[in-house]
Order: sequence, then C-alpha cells, then structure tokens
Amino acid sequence: MKLIIAEKPSLARSIVTALGGTPKGNGFYTVGEYLVTWAFGHLFSLADLEYYTGGDANARWSLEGLPCFPEKFCYELRTSSKGDDGTARQFGVIKQLCRRPDVDTIINAGDSDREGEIIVRMCIMKAFELEPSQPFFVEGKRLARLWLPDQTAETIQAAASLPPDESDYDRLADEGFARTYIDWLYGINLTRFATLKSGTLLRVGRVIVPIVRAICERDRAIRNFKPEKYYQPRSAAETDGAEVELLSKQKFDKDSLVECEKKCAEYNSLGAVVTAVKRKKDKLSPGKLWSLSKLQSFLGKKYKMSMPRSLEVLQKLYEEGYVTYPRTNSEYLATAEKDKVKRIIDSVSRLGYPVTFKDTKQVFDDSKIEAHSALTPTTKIPDKKRLSEDEAIVYGAIMRRFAAVFCALDCIVDKTEIKITVGNPPENGEEFTLKGTVMLEPGWTKFDDYTTKDKILPNLKKGDTVNIDFKPAEKETSPPKHYTIETLNNYLKNPFRDELSKKDDDTDDAEEYLAVFEGLELGTEATRTQIIDNARSSGYIQLKKDVYTILPDGEFLVDSLGAMGIGMDKYKTAELGKALKSVYRGEMSVRGATEIAEREISSVFALADSADSTGFAGDIIGVCPLCGREIVRTRRGYGCKGYKEGCKFTIWSTMSGRNISVIEAKALLTDGKTEILDGFTSKKGTQFSARLKLDGDKVVFDFDGTKPRTSQYSQKTDSAGTGRPIEGIPIDYSFG
Repeated sequence: MKLIIAEKPSLARSIVTALGGTPKGNGFYTVGEYLVTWAFGHLFSLADLEYYTGGDANARWSLEGLPCFPEKFCYELRTSSKGDDGTARQFGVIKQLCRRPDVDTIINAGDSDREGEIIVRMCIMKAFELEPSQPFFVEGKRLARLWLPDQTAETIQAAASLPPDESDYDRLADEGFARTYIDWLYGINLTRFATLKSGTLLRVGRVIVPIVRAICERDRAIRNFKPEKYYQPRSAAETDGAEVELLSKQKFDKDSLVECEKKCAEYNSLGAVVTAVKRKKDKLSPGKLWSLSKLQSFLGKKYKMSMPRSLEVLQKLYEEGYVTYPRTNSEYLATAEKDKVKRIIDSVSRLGYPVTFKDTKQVFDDSKIEAHSALTPTTKIPDKKRLSEDEAIVYGAIMRRFAAVFCALDCIVDKTEIKITVGNPPENGEEFTLKGTVMLEPGWTKFDDYTTKDKILPNLKKGDTVNIDFKPAEKETSPPKHYTIETLNNYLKNPFRDELSKKDDDTDDAEEYLAVFEGLELGTEATRTQIIDNARSSGYIQLKKDVYTILPDGEFLVDSLGAMGIGMDKYKTAELGKALKSVYRGEMSVRGATEIAEREISSVFALADSADSTGFAGDIIGVCPLCGREIVRTRRGYGCKGYKEGCKFTIWSTMSGRNISVIEAKALLTDGKTEILDGFTSKKGTQFSARLKLDGDKVVFDFDGTKPRTSQYSQKTDSAGTGRPIEGIPIDYSFG
C-alpha cells in the first residue's frame, strides 16, 4: 500500500476524488492501492523557551534563561485551540498508518513549498521518532513526494503515478528548518528582551521589523519634508497652430530666478529647429504572467484588495483546481510545461479568447524559476455564476493576463519621436525630445488592462523652425509618497534597488530575479502576506485602501529597538536571507545559518550589560530630587514613582537623537550633572557635545559658558506612541 499524507483535509479529498475514490472514512480514506490521510497544517511546532529552561510557561517573563540557543531544537504536538484532542487524535492516525507493515511507500503531499515540505516531513519523522538532524530514512519504506503545481485531477493522477524520491527535496527541507530555527531565535530571545527592556510588548522578528522600519522611515520623511520652490525654463508657443511644450532639464533654486530668466532669454535668442523625426509602427508587448506579489500589487491598486484577502481567494481557487500554485515568485513558465500550456490554451480558446501558443523567451525561461512557474489558469474552467465577487475578480485577472500573453492578435501602435534642438548643445543649448504613441490595433489590450499614453504630436518635419518663448516656470519639490501595496511589494522584492529607477516598461528583470535567488528579498512570496498582516494586527501599521502608514506603536517599536541596539534592518535580514539560500544550495549547513543569528542576538545582550545600556523597565536607578520617591526605568525614560501624586519629574531616555544611559541618568540624580557627552544632534542636523544638568524639575544642556543657550529637550521630537502595560508581562506599572 501507498500512504499519502496531505497537508490539509481539503487536499486529501481532492486527491481521493482524482484517484477515482469517494472521500469517506474516519481519519483516512482508502482508494485502490492508496491510503490517504491528512494533517491540519502544522501539527507540530517548536517548543517554547520553558521547555529548555524548565521554567513555568505561565509565569511572568524574566531574563532568566536568555539568550537561549538550543543545541537541538525540539518540536511538540500543538494543542488544539478548541480544547479537544483532535490534533493528537489525527497524529495518532498518521503514526499508525505510517507504521502499518503493508505500507511500503509514504508520500509527502504537503503544499509545494518549503513550509509544506517540513509540515508533513515532521509528521513522518515524529511517527518514526527521527530528528531533523538525522538522515530522513525509514528502513523498509520508500519516502516520496507529491509535488502539485495545481490541483486538477489530471495533475494529481500524473504526480501520484510517478512520485519522485523525498530525498530530492532534502535541501528544501534544510532551508525550511533553518528558517524556522532562525525565526524562533529572534522571536523568543529578542521579543522577550525588548519587552522587558521597554515595559511594552514588542514583537521582534527577522522580517516584521524591517517592514515596519521602512514604512516608519518613509512616513517620517514625508512628515519632515519641507517643499522648496525652484524654476525651470519652459516654452509653450504654437507652431502651425499646435502647441509645442519644451521643458528644460535645467533647474534653478528659489533664489536664482534672475539666472533662470537669463537662461530663458538666451534660449529665446538661439532659436529652435527640428533635427530628427522618427515615426514607426510597432508591436506593443503585453505584461508578464503574474507572480503572487505582482498580482497582489495589481489587485491592491485597482480593487483596493488587501494582501491577506487576495491570498485567501487565490488559495481557494487553487484548492478548487482553477489556478496553479499561488505562492510563486516567478512571472515565467518552465520549458517542460509547454505541452500542459497548450492544453490550457485549448481550454481558454473555447471561452472565445483568440489565443495561440507562443514559444518565446519572454514566456518560457527556466533561469527565472526557483520552484514554481507563474500563476495561470488550469484546464479546469469555473462556472462564473458560482464564483463570489472577489473570486471572479482574482480569477478574471489571471485569465485576462494569460489571454493577453498568448493572444493571437498583436497590439499595433504608431510611435513618434521628435527631437528639437535649441542652439548648439551641450555648449550653449539643449536638445528636447517629444514622444507620442497612438493605438492603431488594440490586439491583446481588449482583454488585459492597458492604457496608452496617447499624445498627438504636431506635424513637424526635419529642418522645420519651431516657435519658442521660454519663461521661468515655478515648480515645487514633492515629498516622497507613502508606501502602497504595490510599492511596498516592490521594495520587499529588492530593498536595495531604488524603486524610482524601475520603469514600468522595463523588460530586463534579470537584476530582480538575481536578488530573489540570492535571498536579498525581505520575506518570501509564501510568508510576506502573513508577516505584513501581523504588523497590522499588532497595531504597528495600518492599511487604508491600498496605502500603508505607520502608527504610534510602530514608531515606538522602531525607536525602542534602535535604542536597544537591535539592528533588525534590511541589511541584517538580507544577510540572513542569503544564508538561507546558501543552505538551499547546499553551500552552508543549517547550523551555520543559525550561528549567524546567534551572534547577532549575543551582541544585543552584550550591549545591555555595557555602560551604554538604558536599563530594563522597572529598574530602580535613584531618588527623585523633587519628592524623594524612587526613580525607575519607564517606557520612555526614567520617571518618578510619585507620578500618581502629581510628581512629573522625568529624564527622557532619548535627547536630541542620543540615548541617555542608566549611568548618565544616575549621575544626574546624584551629582546634578553629567560629564560632557558627545553625539547630540540639533534640529538642523548639526552634531554637538554638552553636559546635561538638572535645573529644578528640568534636564537642560550645559555648554560650560561656551554658548549662551540651554534648551529643554522635548519628547515630541524623538519619540512617539502612547503605549500601555500588556497583561501577562512582568511589568505592573506605567510611567511617563
């Protein structure tokens, strides 16, 4: 007998139906030579900190046992959220079936990604009491893999008839385990550390922090942006009854209007002439097939559909067999899939779409596929009347893009380019280029979204004189734009590429795929949606329509982690991402990848023990100079326990961009002043040094008479967020 273990009950039912059986049974189904059972997603999860330390899982958090770097990571059976033993009962079924003497083949039918790989693999390992560090081998039984690019009956039957060895996916599993261990190390160690240090629950993760940081930095740049006027020479005179707009690339700042006027006069004296005219008919290429993030960007921009919702709908369409595997990072198809694509084209053509097979590098490119091809419809076409509104939107987007890519009708446009020269550039003059595109034959644009930037240009010929009247055009610099679903996805795919340099019509995407395959992206197609949604549910960011903005708790997270020396930025996350890809390629061991995380975490704890530390929430650091009560470390600084009786004495933990350590705060309380401290930054961005001293109930800068200025620090310039004590965390106060 062959045992198939599906990741979820829905897939188990689909497999049984495809194999010609009826999904009836108690914990498993039987169809011919197959036994089919299922997990409920993750039946096992990594044990919590207390498993390794022997502590009480329900006790208040403390620093005891931190940092924790297990020599061997252990998995435990998840407890059911419903309070019953359904999880344990189902694993009992899996274990019994795995150990049946008549079962000679066990087939992993987890989702076709690294997470699905280790979900079912872990069930098999636990059934035979194997460890992740051991070879994945069971005496007397063949271990195989059911890899499903879609869930049509045709694909399931073909995959089940000749399943590859499970050992072919060992490196994928290694990457999955390494990713899981690293995320545990950061989550357990730094979430508890940051929470104890700040007095507020702070979720620290390898990917969630750089996402929140990116949105925070963008919003602060917008908030602090000060528009500035500038001038550009511009002409909009008519030639033969048509306006010809020429906008110079030269810019003059707000104080250089006179210089701009001189440049305009110079250009007007030089005159303008048409030096080249190019007109040609051209074929306009459709967009690429969808990857998950590109489809989510499109759905967010056009329909304001959130990423969790679009993925939820996609997953359902996939499980129904209508679309291919959704969590793909590629916009290309594999060359081995050409016959399958031809069958899909036959199905799509019966719907009335004028499609034909196209064997081009723009569609089929194995070098740009890591594990899964682009999203496409399958040969199984749904009844539109039975789709929900969102399902129809998502499926329609996939179908229309497929129809556009394989459309038999070309989109023909008339492209015109006119070059007009003023003077003799570049010495004394400038060349201007006017471009226009006019749609002649719509072709594939009948099916897929596309709007031409039609611009009818004047009928000019080479050698024609162009009337000009240059005048200073007043302009204003624009602030950065908030992240949208589309631009955040673009940033996360390659956070080291200037998104403004990426043109919409740029067909050379080699750099983008190189970044993905090297691990430079933040998160993956399979995890990114959930992580962004976790940031939303944690109150760090918000999504309105398709625009992300930072929330006060998100700003507090970024500021607090910065003060603690927790540098979870895109550079550190990319370093870990590259390590994980090295594990996948067999260039690094799982242990080698986790050691990178351990070194980073150790450096954070080492900093906490140094003189630069700001201490932990609740630490008593001295006596209040106003009322004599204790001063303790609070969420935003060092505050008096007499705040309920009206004492408002506070030493902020950050002043003018510099952290105030416990030692420095203690010096203020005992000596009334500190030594000269370096590293302060003025509002104009200038670095300066100064003592801090007490002036009644205020902390002020003391420049030893070198400057007649003292300035009280304002919390509003460097900190944000209101915060609140979190139940279950060992902080029973809220100050400051």
